[in-house]
Amino acid sequence: MPSARTFAPRNATDRASAEATRPIRRRPDIDWRNSLSSKVFVVGRYDFSGRTSLERARWKALCRIPGYGTRRPIGSGHHRGASGMAGEVVAAYRHRNAPIGVFRWLTTTNHHEIGILYLANSFLFFIIGGVLALLMRTELAYPGPTIVDANTYSELFTMHGTTMIFLVSIPILAGFGNLMVPPLIGAKDMAFPRINALSFWIIPVAGVIMWLGAANIGWTGYTPLSVYDRSPGVDMWIVGLQLLGISSTAGAINFLVTILRHRAPGITFKNLSLFVWSILVTQGLVLLATPVLAGGLFILLLDRHGITAFLSPAVGGDPIMWQHLFWFYSHPAVYIMILPAMGIISEVIPRMSHKPIFGYKAIALSTVAIGFLSFGVWVHHMFTTGISISARLPFMVITLAIAVPSGIKIFNWIATMWGGA
Repeated sequence: MPSARTFAPRNATDRASAEATRPIRRRPDIDWRNSLSSKVFVVGRYDFSGRTSLERARWKALCRIPGYGTRRPIGSGHHRGASGMAGEVVAAYRHRNAPIGVFRWLTTTNHHEIGILYLANSFLFFIIGGVLALLMRTELAYPGPTIVDANTYSELFTMHGTTMIFLVSIPILAGFGNLMVPPLIGAKDMAFPRINALSFWIIPVAGVIMWLGAANIGWTGYTPLSVYDRSPGVDMWIVGLQLLGISSTAGAINFLVTILRHRAPGITFKNLSLFVWSILVTQGLVLLATPVLAGGLFILLLDRHGITAFLSPAVGGDPIMWQHLFWFYSHPAVYIMILPAMGIISEVIPRMSHKPIFGYKAIALSTVAIGFLSFGVWVHHMFTTGISISARLPFMVITLAIAVPSGIKIFNWIATMWGGA
């Protein structure tokens, strides 16, 4: 049992709070949610055993949450600028006066609610992108123009690919990360809650900008078509992708700081959840790869307006350079989309099999290996561009090698299920 702790008052509010609640004992070893009895009463991290019924009733009222009759800590930790119970008082006051309804969802910084917003936003764009796919397949069902013309079909193709990758597949996994990472590492929230909220709200804004532009250059934006197409929709497509890059980078920094610096005592890299391992590697990929795409988009925007000539072959530029920049990001993006899904599988299989995961260390190391090797395979998208055989050979070897850590995961999943429930 930890020794009793008396908070050192720093101002009048702290002195009053310390006087009203002394002595208070820290009880990190008790899960307070299962300890609301007449003998043990814990608020956040503070043990109120032996206090008067009036004091206990006051704190029960502060901690009571409408719905289901459950209680949870209002401020599980110190509020900035206040110490001890003063921090709990401030947090409880803020909770009692928190916004409700739609305004609450628009202003929330809670990781769980932001995760739900990520999932809802991704589902909405999934429906929109799916409608575009149906229109494309309907158009291709019969020869010749049927329901849309050639230019509209190019717009459908561009916006479908952009939506499904940048507005659905990548953000939806950030939603699962928000829901699962803090509880799995024992953190009360993300490291930077406001940046977390900002990272989400940039996404629908960027999506609206891209959709209003309706670019028709293909979702890969290959040059020189994207340079010579004078439609303002291409500029809006570039701006939307740049905003999504800002969102992804800010979110990646937030996840990395949360995992590296906000783990609970006792949670190390040797017993870290495999899903958290996948998020850690994924966000590392985002942080390293996204600036390359952002730089390519900036160069493309300058070329389109005649400021530079990096990509325009008419004035000595190299259109192949865009493919290098685009695929250096977009192939790691394949693993940005699939690694969190693999992490979820690594969590679900042992629980459904009622067995510990087989080869924990091998699965964790294979995740790191996939992230490392993913930066060495982008040229296999460009084998038809005239690259020499000697340059293609190492990329071919790495492309084959990256299948090995994926196979390790599959074999370990099968071994976990073997003989399970």
